Amino acid sequence: MEIPVLIEPIPGAGYRATGVEPFSIVVEGAMPEDALSRFKGRLTEKLSIGVRIASVALPNSEHPWAKFAGKYDENDPVVQKWLQIMREQRDADELA
Repeated sequence: MEIPVLIEPIPGAGYRATGVEPFSIVVEGAMPEDALSRFKGRLTEKLSIGVRIASVALPNSEHPWAKFAGKYDENDPVVQKWLQIMREQRDADELA
């Protein structure tokens, strides 16, 4: 598993490594690698005392209007004009 860790310089004091929830750990080190190593060490300590990392799969909930998205009547004159304008614009962009 990989998690994002923000490593930022601290003016005159080295670097700070910070994780986001649920990995809200903040450590400092002289170099970016030091800070990251300390972050990993702190996380490993938490895991060694029984802290667990888990994920939950939620069912997909489709927006009620999603089934209509992208559907149009190709025989509708307004849609035909729109498609023509889109083709013309693409052709013009390719020539530019």
